[in-house]
This record gives sequence, structure tokens and C-alpha cells, in this order.
Amino acid sequence: MYYPSPQPLNRDGRRNANRFLTVTGIGSVKAEPNVANIKLGVETQDEELTTAQQTNAQTLDQVIDSLIQIGIPKENIQTVDYFIFPQYDYIDGKQQFRGYEVTHLINVTIENLDQTGEVIDTAVANGANRVSNISFTIQDPQSYYQEALASALKNANTKAQTIAQTMNLQIDMTPISIDEQLPPSQPTPQTMVKAQATGATSTPVEPGQLEITARVETKYQYIS
Repeated sequence: MYYPSPQPLNRDGRRNANRFLTVTGIGSVKAEPNVANIKLGVETQDEELTTAQQTNAQTLDQVIDSLIQIGIPKENIQTVDYFIFPQYDYIDGKQQFRGYEVTHLINVTIENLDQTGEVIDTAVANGANRVSNISFTIQDPQSYYQEALASALKNANTKAQTIAQTMNLQIDMTPISIDEQLPPSQPTPQTMVKAQATGATSTPVEPGQLEITARVETKYQYIS
């Protein structure tokens, strides 16, 4: 997309022959994720709140210990949510208290993607009954972003050349300004997983690919 700017006026009131062309360059790079984040946890219910909390804590401790035993560093396990909800039944239109539900969710960071399925199976086998999602990221995305940025600059330059040739413009291919359009946080592919113990050797998980995108807005000067 380009935006030829109006010609500025000289002191004698005539239009200046210099004009400006603004183009947007886009570049992207695909990369294999190398880090997985899993949100999993334990949900317990009981008529007594204290009992529900104690049971939840004991089960979650068992889950965390089992993950540490298979090689997940303790610093890669972090609490992200803790809920307590009263539970009610509705009988003949009347609300009757049933007990409490306690949910404790943790985030587990996995630096070896081959271990992702094992982490899920181990957690479920040791009492986890909540697996919300898995997200895949790149540990050091900056190198990929720099590559995408270089591609975006080349794309902007190519667009400017194409426009100039098509419109028979004399253009200075050295940009007079370059504006990097900082993107929002790059998206991460997510996989929903149902917490269910199975007889399989390991829950299959496919990380797919990430796409890192860069955008620039460049401004060139040309003479018609």
C-alpha cells in the first residue's frame, strides 16, 4: 500500500517536484517450538472445606513430586490459580448446599519437548484431573524476529521499486525514514488435552510450528 504525499509549496507558490512514497513491508519466519507450557491441576470436592483443601494439597504435592522425579526442575513448576467454590444442588426448585470444590492449577514449563507426553501421563497417573491446555513457544525468539525484520525491509524495498517502475518514477531507494511496527506478542500454538489415564505409552503431542512476523513502514522520496 502506498501513499503519495501532496507536493509542498515553494516560496514562490509553486509545487515542489519532490514527492514521497510510503510502503509497508512484511516478513515472516517459521520456527520449531522448543519450550512447552502445560497448565494442569487437581480438583477436589468435599462437604467440609478443610477436608477438601487438605485432600487437594496432598494430591497436588504427589503430582509435583512425581514431575520432579522424571526430571522437571522445581523452578519450572509454578502455581497460577487457586479456587474455592461452594457447591449447590437444586431440588424441587430449592437450593441445597452440597459442599466445596477446591481447584489448584499449576504451570509446568518443559524444556525437552519429547518429554511433553510423559509429563501429562505422569501427572494424571498421580492424581491430576485438570489439564487446561498446552502452549508452545521459542526460548529465544529474538534471532528469528531479526530474520523476519530483514525480510520485511527487503519486502518494502521491492514494493517501492515495483511502484516506481510501474509509474515511471525517479525514486531514491535510500529511505528517508523507517518505522518498525512493533507487533503484539507472537501467537503460540495451543493444544487442548483431556486429562485421562490411558494404556498408551505416552500421550501424543504435536507442537507444530510458530510463525514470527515483522512489519516496517518505509518512506522514500521520488521525482515525477
